[in-house]
Amino acid sequence: MMTRSLIATAVLSLAACATGPSIAQDRGSDGLAESNAQNRPVKVMIVTMFGPEGQAWLDRLGPWKTVAVPGLSPDYPNVNCNKQDVCVVTTGMGYANASASIMALTFSQRFDLRHTYFLISGIAGVDPARGTVGSAAWAKYLVDFGIQWELDAREIPAGWKTGYLGINTKSPTEKPPLDYRNEVFQLNPKLADAAFALSRNVVLADSAQAQVARSKFGYAPANQPPTVVQCDIASGNTWWSGTLLGERAREWTKILTDNKGVYCMTAQEDNATFEALKRASSIKRVDLNRVAALRTGSDFDRPYQGQTSADNLLNYADQGGFVPATENLYRAGNPLVQDIVTHWGEWRDGVPHR
Repeated sequence: MMTRSLIATAVLSLAACATGPSIAQDRGSDGLAESNAQNRPVKVMIVTMFGPEGQAWLDRLGPWKTVAVPGLSPDYPNVNCNKQDVCVVTTGMGYANASASIMALTFSQRFDLRHTYFLISGIAGVDPARGTVGSAAWAKYLVDFGIQWELDAREIPAGWKTGYLGINTKSPTEKPPLDYRNEVFQLNPKLADAAFALSRNVVLADSAQAQVARSKFGYAPANQPPTVVQCDIASGNTWWSGTLLGERAREWTKILTDNKGVYCMTAQEDNATFEALKRASSIKRVDLNRVAALRTGSDFDRPYQGQTSADNLLNYADQGGFVPATENLYRAGNPLVQDIVTHWGEWRDGVPHR
């Protein structure tokens, strides 16, 4: 299920904090306007999708200077940067917002992003076979769950387990020809491994409500405390819930990655974000080897035994995962961010050998 808070007042208030003044100038921590940034070097660009995800970072790594970038989401028109050359951008939710905002960012003259590490940092639905609410997952593959043919589930052929199949294939188990060029992306495994190594032992946030929700599952790791793991992301605009859809996400990930990927997080924007970065990389504005993706589980992608998929979806907020998931974006992601900026001499020319 593509997970987002639907509590409008909370989102709006946090978004207001995240956006800062919507002027076409930098504004320093002293509140005074400064001249526009031009080709400002950035060591780490943290990519978030809506206000609470960005706020997890903005509350901790300031003071900030805000840089208005033409073409960003009108809800989040500024990039916030600190003295360590760490910046936070919020794209807006869904494929269209993510791709448009990242294109605007990477083609802007405000920043020099040629040596920048991009950290996609967002919450997600979690597969209970691979994690739990609050778990943090570093991905090596981004899989688009939406680029498929779909038959009405009530009319699927006999012997089929699903109504989904790859475009221009004949059965759900065939790998499609990948004509879209963005059905699946492999991230730099060396960077993913480095991020995991730096964060694997951090203590993650939890909540009493999340503990109750996970206790309803009769197996691990769903019913265990959250940890940092490595597994992959399926993205798409449609929010879903269900055991059979979850099984398809697992299968689809394996099909598109030639059995190398392991699905565990379902989100909305990541393939769109990476495609926009790929366009920028084609003219050497960014380096795709410097992209990491971190998703944290805010709710389960399927019901526990005895629960309906509808109940799991409609009452996802009752699982208590939203607050620890947003907190754990910072807890799991910050070790990588701080290692990069503290040891920039080692990271500037690429992921260091350690």
